[in-house]
Amino acid sequence: MKVVQPVGILGAAIIVALGITVGLALTSGATGATGAGAAGATSVASTAGAEGRTASPAIISAVAAENQYGNVVEQVGGRYVKVTSLLSNPNTDPHTFEASPQVAHTIAGARLVVQNGLGYDSFMNSIEAATPGRGRQVITVQRLLGLPNSTANPHLWYSPATMPAVARAVAADLAAIDPAHAAYYQANASEFTRSLGSWYGSLAQLKADDHGVAVATTEPVADYLLQAAGAVNATPWAFQADVMNGVDPSPQDVATERELLSGGKIAAFVYNVQVTDPLTQSLIALAQASGVPVVGVYETMPEPGFDYQSWMLAESSALKNAISARTSTEHL
Repeated sequence: MKVVQPVGILGAAIIVALGITVGLALTSGATGATGAGAAGATSVASTAGAEGRTASPAIISAVAAENQYGNVVEQVGGRYVKVTSLLSNPNTDPHTFEASPQVAHTIAGARLVVQNGLGYDSFMNSIEAATPGRGRQVITVQRLLGLPNSTANPHLWYSPATMPAVARAVAADLAAIDPAHAAYYQANASEFTRSLGSWYGSLAQLKADDHGVAVATTEPVADYLLQAAGAVNATPWAFQADVMNGVDPSPQDVATERELLSGGKIAAFVYNVQVTDPLTQSLIALAQASGVPVVGVYETMPEPGFDYQSWMLAESSALKNAISARTSTEHL
């Protein structure tokens, strides 16, 4: 899908159909909005038991643009937070998400919003501007990490450093909204970071065993993970960026990619499960015919059965199996 990138960012794009009316602004002070409101999207909601409802004057409504961020909010907020994740279907292309009036209503009622930035979920900015909320806390991960608009790869959740920073920011903002449970949120954020240890260990082992191994990709979805694992992405950046942005790669770059797959130069072929087209399918077929293991990666967290930690560990394990055992994992 050919898209126009904001401020020159080579980020993924999302088609927006806001449909916001002036009346939606009247909901800006509300809390407890529910429902993802998008076709094919599902809600991720933490279950608040009787104890939580008694201890807290109101369950905090939170919205995450992507369900991987929503999962972190769930883990930090626990029983005092209800989370709606807008992009959460691993069987659809997140680039084609269309924001509806119901999505706008949900965002308008949120006390906490988490979004990626870098043009990946720019529809959030439009809705937030049209539905200003009193006291709404907004975490934009790009800003949280201090990344400039020129950052080429927007898939920040694949970087090992991202989610601990997000968890800390979520705990701080929830504490500002609900000071009575500040220690609870901070403890949950610390536990979340501690629980990433298995994934970090897996990355360290990959880097120690297979440092410098060459892989090819369709687009830079998992590039931050590949870098952390010590792998080298041999695919030309122009090819990755074109596929990511829905642009046909040049014939020269396509020829280079095919040569990587057929010439015995790479240990694995990594592709985006959620965005495939005839070119991607032909490359997968070429990798299979050439004996190159294929690894599928996801832009949004697969559900059910995964949390952020187990998802990242599964992706790293699939990469390890491809490199060491020549085993493909096309879908988790």
